[in-house]
Amino acid sequence: MEVVHLLRAATVELALHSARFASRNGMHPTDVRALIALMDVSRAGDEMTAGRLGAALGLNSAGTTALVDRLERAGHVRRLRDPRDRRKVVIEVTERAVELGWSSFGPLIERTVELLQGYDERELAAVKGFLAGVRDAAATGG
Repeated sequence: MEVVHLLRAATVELALHSARFASRNGMHPTDVRALIALMDVSRAGDEMTAGRLGAALGLNSAGTTALVDRLERAGHVRRLRDPRDRRKVVIEVTERAVELGWSSFGPLIERTVELLQGYDERELAAVKGFLAGVRDAAATGG
């Protein structure tokens, strides 16, 4: 149970860090979650539509539109027409938003990478497996 309690404590601290970031930058916590989802999709070499973003965040169409409008007004995202299908609109994170996120989350990421450098391949595989399992359990409700 000690590992479970440490994981819960880490989750709480990460959520508080994210909430402070949102508050300092006049954002709603859902805005931060949206930017993370958009950056993850971009890093994977994929693209995000409003429908896909709404599904990822559990928002309805109106809520998703309001979210994307808010992020666009703040200069955090841009809407782009897909050159292959003009009916499709892709949402991208702006460089400004990436820089803003890095200014707050960069030191945390760097410290995490430093910690991971102390693990060998087998230990890293165990950590990855554990975290993926916890993520999957949380995603399915247990």
